[in-house]
Amino acid sequence: MEFSSKLIENAVNEMSQLPGIGKRTALRLVLHLLKQPKEQIGFLSQALVAMREDIKYCVSCHNISDSTMCEICANKSRNHQIICIVEDIRDVMAIENTGQFRGIYHVLGGKISPIDGVGPSQLNITTLVEKVKSGSVNEIIFALSSTMEGDTTNFYIYKQIADCEIILSTIARGISVGDELEYADEVTLGRSILHRVPFEKSFKNN
Repeated sequence: MEFSSKLIENAVNEMSQLPGIGKRTALRLVLHLLKQPKEQIGFLSQALVAMREDIKYCVSCHNISDSTMCEICANKSRNHQIICIVEDIRDVMAIENTGQFRGIYHVLGGKISPIDGVGPSQLNITTLVEKVKSGSVNEIIFALSSTMEGDTTNFYIYKQIADCEIILSTIARGISVGDELEYADEVTLGRSILHRVPFEKSFKNN
């Protein structure tokens, strides 16, 4: 792709680093931004810089937050004895949009995937196990994507807390096997939360 301006070329190259954005789409976005008032571009750049520099992660659940504890964990009306384990913050947003869950979350930050070099130590598993063993949790809901990596991660965590006297459940398989949680429609995802099943039953039937 030929550019008449090195400035445009640099902007396109940076924009195309975003997931799902190819060079042609990046060029359309850059040309669109070029037509906007300078003040608008300033607002955009300031928002991105502020997000990167000031965003925090909840000390309790590892969700993104503007303060040391996220709004969900700080909400006393939530049931703090039920923890829903998810892969990343997009899954928190997806489940929250269903309006069907009133517990709290624990964001792992990924899934165990040896082929990608991701092991248990790279995930937020230790803090979860400590929380469960403290005795403040009654139920754990496994809500990872129903992929091989998701099931491996679920089983690893299960083995870490198997001796704790808590309820272990997993979202119902209204979510198709192999699907990513964030792409499920809200109705299906909401029903999966409501009709969760005992975790032991989920992997014994596989």
